[in-house]
Amino acid sequence: MLINKPIFRQTFLGLLTIVFLSTHIHAQTKSELFTQEIAEKLSAMPLHCITQEFPNKTGHSSDAAEDHKLLPSQLHPSFYGCLDWHSSVHGHWMLTKLLKVFPNIKDKEKIVGVLDSSFMPEKIKTEAEYFTKYKTTVTFERTYGWAWVLKLDQELLTWNDPLAKKWHQNLQPLTKEIVRLWTAFLPKQTYPNRTGVHPNTAFGLVFALDWARATKNVEFEKAIIEKANQFYKGQTNAPAYLEPDGSDFLSPNLEIADLMRRIMPPKEFEVWFKGFLEPKSIQNLLQQPVVSDRKDYQIVHLDGLSISRAWCFKGIASALPKTSPLKAKFEQTSNAFLKNALPNVTSGNYGGDHWLASFAVYAIFD
Repeated sequence: MLINKPIFRQTFLGLLTIVFLSTHIHAQTKSELFTQEIAEKLSAMPLHCITQEFPNKTGHSSDAAEDHKLLPSQLHPSFYGCLDWHSSVHGHWMLTKLLKVFPNIKDKEKIVGVLDSSFMPEKIKTEAEYFTKYKTTVTFERTYGWAWVLKLDQELLTWNDPLAKKWHQNLQPLTKEIVRLWTAFLPKQTYPNRTGVHPNTAFGLVFALDWARATKNVEFEKAIIEKANQFYKGQTNAPAYLEPDGSDFLSPNLEIADLMRRIMPPKEFEVWFKGFLEPKSIQNLLQQPVVSDRKDYQIVHLDGLSISRAWCFKGIASALPKTSPLKAKFEQTSNAFLKNALPNVTSGNYGGDHWLASFAVYAIFD
């Protein structure tokens, strides 16, 4: 049997890392859990796939034969790797986060080189122009990819480092284009998307709200809060007992709660949450998603669902009072979900390897 030694070695190291993670997650702070050694090994995943053009799922809607023939790297010179545009964007966010937290990370020069190349002004200009250059691209990556651009921008903005300042400045044409698109879209969005995949409205608004507050964009923040209240404030008895769908990587209802805890005072949120999810829905959400085939690019989404549920449970628990019996339960479940999902972050299958590490880093740090 022939073995691709570099791929085998990378997968083996990744698996060793995740085994270490999964056996140390309980009762640990994120600083104890997320050591530089672990960061260095997890960073190999986006570091590898950011410049891997194929396999690729562009999501490009062609206007004519000329642009139908363009390669992913021609359409998106910064974010062409990691299978799809949004995964490349949050891969860049992950490397930025790791470099920010661990400035002496082992592969620092390589990480800096990759980020510096992606954040070149002419490349970012092309990325920004993509949304207006073609007739059908105004809705491209709405709103999941948009959200990750703002998360990336926020990470750079809040990092007091000369390189980060340069990269943040270079990213502004794309950031401004995303904010322009989102500002125009919000008044027209009559109904929320309650899906468990990319178009989920609540997830997008969470990242957009965090960015608006970090940048002190009061008008954008106000528009987000108004829309969130319009969509979700009056909702009761959400049918979370029906979750998940077969390819979910987000919980539609936990994402709503994770958004509303950001815009409601704690006492108001506690009352709202009691009416939002009835006991049978909460009981269902506390069950670990089952992944039957990690080689399947859709089924493997359910590993991401475990991780995103973990960060939602953690965030919701932080907003609940100490007297709430759900607070400790959600904290424990968050840890358990993360522990159980981490061994699958590196499965050796590109369907999960190109994106799950970013979810894990977000769950640990935010």
